[in-house]
Amino acid sequence: MKKFAMAALGGSLLGLVVTTQIAGPLIAQEADRNVNVYEQLDMFGDIFERIRSQYVEEVDEADLIEAAIDGMLSSLDPHSSYLSPDDAADMRVQTRGEFGGLGIEVTQEEGFVKVVSPMSGTPADAAGVMSGDFITAVDGETLLGLTLDDAVEMMRGPVGSEIIITIVREGETEPFEVSIIRDTIKLTAVRARTEGEVVVLRINTFNDQTYPNLAEGLAEQVEAAGGIDNVTGFVVDLRNNPGGLLNQAILVSDAFLNAGEIVSTRGRSVTDGERYNAREGDLAEGKPLVVLINGGSASASEIVAGALQDHRRAIVVGTESFGKGSVQTVMPLRGNGAMRLTTARYYTPSGRSIQSLGISPDIFVEQPRPRDEDAEAEEEGFVFRSEADLRGSLNNDSLTEDEIRQIEVDRARAEEAAALREQDYQLAYAIDILTGLSALGSQ
Repeated sequence: MKKFAMAALGGSLLGLVVTTQIAGPLIAQEADRNVNVYEQLDMFGDIFERIRSQYVEEVDEADLIEAAIDGMLSSLDPHSSYLSPDDAADMRVQTRGEFGGLGIEVTQEEGFVKVVSPMSGTPADAAGVMSGDFITAVDGETLLGLTLDDAVEMMRGPVGSEIIITIVREGETEPFEVSIIRDTIKLTAVRARTEGEVVVLRINTFNDQTYPNLAEGLAEQVEAAGGIDNVTGFVVDLRNNPGGLLNQAILVSDAFLNAGEIVSTRGRSVTDGERYNAREGDLAEGKPLVVLINGGSASASEIVAGALQDHRRAIVVGTESFGKGSVQTVMPLRGNGAMRLTTARYYTPSGRSIQSLGISPDIFVEQPRPRDEDAEAEEEGFVFRSEADLRGSLNNDSLTEDEIRQIEVDRARAEEAAALREQDYQLAYAIDILTGLSALGSQ
């Protein structure tokens, strides 16, 4: 018994010695690190004082400090930033669904301002600004070297005023200028309409109004169609949707799922992780879904597309999405300012992170560029003829009047579909998929 006690004691002493030997250097390293941080903070104070007293012109101390804070945050990643009191107020208004500006979501890439997406129905959209465009100058003044917030500030101005932005676009040999009239941007988060027997849900952004708009618009369209049995399926159009509130992305995903994980977030610490699961209830009542995405679909849009794709609840059609797989938390600061800090990455139900990768569509479909007017004119000069156009062709006397009327209805529907392909090829493709699925299900 004594031998056992001594052995146990010896082990404890040995463990104490080893712990002391390891902990000593770690404590010393931590102390050195703290000393280094304080030295750098002292250096920051020295630089601040020298600028304030020796810079060629008088400076505003508050502006200097804000610039330093913004520089610290923006050095982390493109989505972390300082929000001045005015910017923080604008963000709160934006979250509610109404704000002033051009109607574009932008990010910063290698020092340049890049358009994530123009918002549907806004001045930028009407002016032809496209996802992927780089804005290099505003009213002739270069944006190179400015922070993203400063660049955005240059693009703001009174409603009704003109702004001229210089754009560099892939495929264009030279930069070009676009004139835009600033306006109050009133976002209808979701626009619902029916194309044939398909309900199209165009989600423009994820703000406080998104899920209520979606539920209301969907119900109205189903009622107008005479009930869910008269609806072939639903298209959830997320193209050029730059994202927004995480909770709204969860609610929209949940609207079409009965169970299972929607998204998970993982922060720096294991305890920071969250999982969000769907509740029972599918607004589409099991009808087929197609989700449309493109390079302007980012963040919350990618959460919805990824959740519905992983659960095989929807077919995702279009082009690869933007690839923003991080979550930002807005933290209020004294003086009514705020900071936007990246605090987590999010993962789709299958456990994949789409950060810098994006959501890959199940069916890759590009939107064709506008057609050349000369080519269209040549085609208009060529008339396609059928058997019925031939002189002396036989009549079809085997059809009843009801059958002839049905053929005419089908022909009109086909002509409407052809017109939609000219206007929006990707949407027409999505509707064709749902029509095909319905035809297979009815056999």
